[in-house]
Amino acid sequence: MNKLTRKFLAILKMPSSSEQIISTKNQNKSNNYTNQLISLGIIFISLGITYLPPLLGLKTNIIIVSGTELKEVLETIEKKFEQENSNINIDLKFQGSQDIVTNFTDEKNDFKPTILIPANSELINELETKLKAQGETKIFYDNPKAIVKTLLVGIAWEERGKVLFPDNKFNWKTLENALITKNWDKLGGKKTWGSFDFITTDPTRSNSGQLTLSLWAKNELNQNNLSVNDLNSPEINKLFGLIKSSIYQPPRSTDILLQEFIARGVNDADVATVYESIALHRWLQAKENQKQGYQIYYPNPTIETTIMGAIVQKNVNKSEAKSSQKFLDFLTENEQQIIFANYGFRPMYNVELKSLPNTPWSQNIPGVEINPSVEIKSSPNPEIINEIQKVWYRSP
Repeated sequence: MNKLTRKFLAILKMPSSSEQIISTKNQNKSNNYTNQLISLGIIFISLGITYLPPLLGLKTNIIIVSGTELKEVLETIEKKFEQENSNINIDLKFQGSQDIVTNFTDEKNDFKPTILIPANSELINELETKLKAQGETKIFYDNPKAIVKTLLVGIAWEERGKVLFPDNKFNWKTLENALITKNWDKLGGKKTWGSFDFITTDPTRSNSGQLTLSLWAKNELNQNNLSVNDLNSPEINKLFGLIKSSIYQPPRSTDILLQEFIARGVNDADVATVYESIALHRWLQAKENQKQGYQIYYPNPTIETTIMGAIVQKNVNKSEAKSSQKFLDFLTENEQQIIFANYGFRPMYNVELKSLPNTPWSQNIPGVEINPSVEIKSSPNPEIINEIQKVWYRSP
């Protein structure tokens, strides 16, 4: 076969230009059809993740990490919610509020949280700031939701509180003097009372300890606000050193602190700073266990904390997020807000607390005030909270 014949046969085997156009169109149609199928598949998968579990009778599991001060009330509400939402399973975990932020940002948990509920809205802001600094852009599925409120208070066993605070007013200078003096007989108390013992939570792990140091530092400097420089002043370093040396193994969370305070009794614990909610809730337990109750004191000023819940984006699908939002909405309904009041919390809506039956607000607990006659301030910002932790850590 000569060269000319081979060239002619090659031309015969080549598709014409019109055939090439038809082939290309068919290929494009095929590609478009494939792309449409893929898009529809993605949509169906997304819808399936959201809607198929309840349709098929499968349960959506939600892991909630909360501060320990909410333990008992959330366990009560959890049962009620699951009875009304049989397709959703709630798994509750409890940590110190600062630990909630640290463990999540540093990925120290051996589980994947869905909702985070630390004791203070400022810790939610701190969490968001830290994660954005790590390069994450979308931290939460929606805006965090305010759930309930409480205040920071002081507590003291009644007999000893009358000696330390004879005018029934909490006083940081008096408390500081008691730490320096160390013994009750030198403070006007009985010699048999032994040493003076104050307790607050570990400020590197718990928010109530951070709020305590914030208020104490403001009082020490006689200032309404604190700066980072203020916290690094000689006066505050000396104060934090005194407090740190006076507290043996500060508890990691507020509820653990109060349970220890009650269990140890007047021989090993005299004064503590805690949340009003947990102080009200456990007062009857103290009365039964120690044959006497403690009195509640409102520092002036004190700090109001708003507890907020946030649905995290990381490792949480749309079905879990939808169920999580349902739970957060459930917490803010009137019936659940009354349950919170039963445990000593202040609801997010206006309600006459004294009129609610079976709540600690109607138990005539010494010192409790529905409308405290003190100035109420908001929580310190994350920058101040972080500096408080640093100064505490460096204190001798």
